[in-house]
Amino acid sequence: MLREEFRSHAAYSGKERFLTFPVFVFFLSTIVGLTLERISETVTLEELATFAHLSAFIYGLSVGAFGLMGRQYLERRYGRNNYLVTLPYLLPFSFRSAFLGIFLRDALFYVVLLLVPATIGLVVVIPVMGFSLVSILLFFVAVLATFMMGLSLSFFASVLYIRSSLLFLGLTGAVAGAFLMHLITGVPSLATLIPPLEFQMNVRPFGGDASAALASIALAIAAIVAMTCAACAAVSVHIETSSQMHPVRLPSYIARVPIIKGLSLVLVSKELVDLRRSGTVAKMFFSLVLPLLFLSFAAWFINNGLAIPVGFNTVFYAAMVGFVGILMYSWLNNIDLSEYYSLIPVTVPQLIRVRVIIFLMLTLGISAFFVVGISIINGDTDLLWLALIVMFVTSLYMAALTAYLTGLKTNTFLFDTSVLAKFSVMSFLPDVCLTILSFSLLSDWLAALVGILIVLFVMLLTTMILYRGIETKWSGFSFAAA
Repeated sequence: MLREEFRSHAAYSGKERFLTFPVFVFFLSTIVGLTLERISETVTLEELATFAHLSAFIYGLSVGAFGLMGRQYLERRYGRNNYLVTLPYLLPFSFRSAFLGIFLRDALFYVVLLLVPATIGLVVVIPVMGFSLVSILLFFVAVLATFMMGLSLSFFASVLYIRSSLLFLGLTGAVAGAFLMHLITGVPSLATLIPPLEFQMNVRPFGGDASAALASIALAIAAIVAMTCAACAAVSVHIETSSQMHPVRLPSYIARVPIIKGLSLVLVSKELVDLRRSGTVAKMFFSLVLPLLFLSFAAWFINNGLAIPVGFNTVFYAAMVGFVGILMYSWLNNIDLSEYYSLIPVTVPQLIRVRVIIFLMLTLGISAFFVVGISIINGDTDLLWLALIVMFVTSLYMAALTAYLTGLKTNTFLFDTSVLAKFSVMSFLPDVCLTILSFSLLSDWLAALVGILIVLFVMLLTTMILYRGIETKWSGFSFAAA
């Protein structure tokens, strides 16, 4: 399964480019290690560790959602090829073994791809920065345990989703409720919700309580094992696939989208029908809402829990919402294979542009809701007009940038280091500019406003160039390669 995962990524970006991804992570971690003392002047080491654990937990949740793809694994074929997880239909081993194999594969794959090179990046700066090797290794163990907790929880939840939507909603509601209670009341503590964080705070360089550290890491391991075993036990012995009949909806969708004309109208309507038919809308909704909830929690936690004076306001939040929303675009490219478009008179650039339109249709309303909500919570509704403009422009920009760079295979091409480097630079620069200028609104309103408007104008201009460039960049590609 590890070889299968490697081939599925390397088939599009190439082995050499894919293998440079951990090198990219290594250099990024090295830079962080070299600048850690300067960063610690503003944010304490404990706060950085807490945020690292929250990020690892959320990342584990996102990786472990492969159980949601259970039926797609069985139904989707790549020409003569299929996923290894479908082999229990042909060979004498169970779906439980197959799904456990996927779980172990993803754990090993992403640990080696991300956590290991990130740790090595910190280790190599030890001679320069004087870090303790023991502290770095203990940090790796703690973050690894946090990642595995998120991975196993998501694995368990996604398998429940296959079994029963009510059980899935009950579990996710309980977990979300626990974090919400912490957000509101501080009880339970983050260390209770994420035991490896308690382990982290009781070992070097934060503490030296060996008994408390051993108790917390033992609890984390027990939770990981329990959720993994429960997920394996809950996997259906046979995942049923079935054919369903749907009423003809295309004409009604065409009538509902009067702004778009010609072939694009038909393609937009068809993609909307496919979204409804596939049942992917709910998954897409959670893939956008959960990161936005985490972003809201992180913003509140930094302002109130950590009391870091970062000048957070609604304009800053709106910029972040615009950048986070791009997660939805990758879902649009994972509903169905695109090869069947080769049989009809449609080009790759046409379909890419159509999916950009659908992305905007699906995300702008949800993003605006969160921006309005956070402006009310923060009590700075006077900035709401500017925040909504920032959110709208950043959403347009990120959609055009992602579509231009990755085409119809967003998840795969972002593992291509050359693509990732371009994506990182082109998303990082406007993000930093908007962040700095949003923090300056309270001190120098007029100068900050002019600066924000200039950045937004440049982003809109770049968006137009990228959107038009989709035709040139992708016109020579087939649907099998795009």
